Amino acid sequence: MAKIKIVHYINQFFAGIGGEEKADIPAELHKGEIIGPGAAFAAGFGDEAEIVGTIVCGDSYFNENIDKAKAEILGWVKDMAPDLFIAGPAFNAGRYGVACGTIAAAVSEDLGIKAITGMYVENPGADMYKDKVYILETKDSAAGMRDAVKKMTAFALKYAKGEKIGASSQEGYMNNGVRVNFFEEKRGSARAVDMLIAKLNDKPFTTEFPMPDFDRVEPNPAVKDMAHATIALVTSGGIVVKGNPDHIESSSASKYGEYSLEGVTDLDENTFETAHGGYDPVYANLDADRVLPVDVLRDLEKEGVIGKLHEKFYATVGNGTAVASAKKYGAEIGSKLKADGVDAVILTST
Repeated sequence: MAKIKIVHYINQFFAGIGGEEKADIPAELHKGEIIGPGAAFAAGFGDEAEIVGTIVCGDSYFNENIDKAKAEILGWVKDMAPDLFIAGPAFNAGRYGVACGTIAAAVSEDLGIKAITGMYVENPGADMYKDKVYILETKDSAAGMRDAVKKMTAFALKYAKGEKIGASSQEGYMNNGVRVNFFEEKRGSARAVDMLIAKLNDKPFTTEFPMPDFDRVEPNPAVKDMAHATIALVTSGGIVVKGNPDHIESSSASKYGEYSLEGVTDLDENTFETAHGGYDPVYANLDADRVLPVDVLRDLEKEGVIGKLHEKFYATVGNGTAVASAKKYGAEIGSKLKADGVDAVILTST
């Protein structure tokens, strides 16, 4: 029996090329080569499947040149005619997850070739593509590589062989909204009573109807004395110093920037711009006050409406940024503002 042919897609980091400094490398085809985590996949496949080629692409390059990168990669995959395409795993790397989801979905939809990927549930790529392609759930970091490869390998072989794919709870892929019928040992009423008894006794149980997990934050009391308050500006709209010295990514930002407003009364086009890739930057680049209203806050400062504008602002790009990353940035920025004696923060978006 012929081996199942597989093409593997990975980013520049897992290919061993480099980190952020190499995230702009164009797509590369390594025909007949096994690179990075591909070795673990190959070991898991044994004699049943073989990796016939590895495609490597920088995360920034892919997300900033989606149409071009996608077209080139699809051409290579079509020529190699694999039975299955595997992307990742991407874990909680936002731009990598979006790239894996995008190209896996394109291979499936445009070429009719089976495709899978793997990532952490909070990766922005998961929400974007879990209803378009099978996404195997992984841990949030590469420390979970062994578990991810084991799970993806088993699913890949089953999928490529055309075997029946069960429900997401059975197979380990993220819920894609497709209901699959299967027989339970106990009927629903009995399972419901079992869950209720477990809950009443503070014992673990698994619900059959998971609800969305909303992060609720209680608001602080209103500022009592605005005329003497220090107000800070924080934005997810990507406003940065001209030239983007911190190299904040236009999508799935891996960092935030801290910038001085000392002596700044207006964000003009010669000194500030947006790094955001999720909206038309023209008007923000012409006048960044449209996203980060420094000019208005300076007026309020002069009029005595507020005590003063904090002399630093913080910025990142919300476009495709992982929720876990956003929480981390928020906690760090909040700690810095609190240490600086800031009374209130105005958060702006796009």
